[in-house]
Amino acid sequence: MVKGTTSFGKASSKKTHIVCRRCGHHSYNIKKKRCAHCGFGRSSRIRKYSWKSNK
Repeated sequence: MVKGTTSFGKASSKKTHIVCRRCGHHSYNIKKKRCAHCGFGRSSRIRKYSWKSNK
């Protein structure tokens, strides 16, 4: 019965993010079906904030 550090190694087998088809970044979450970088799947507008320099 191990619930410590050795259990965390099993989390790296599955992919959480893949390449987004709108922005091209490796930020599209498969489970949530939305991109963390551009907001694809959540809104039709590109996600941007004033505190971040969008390039």
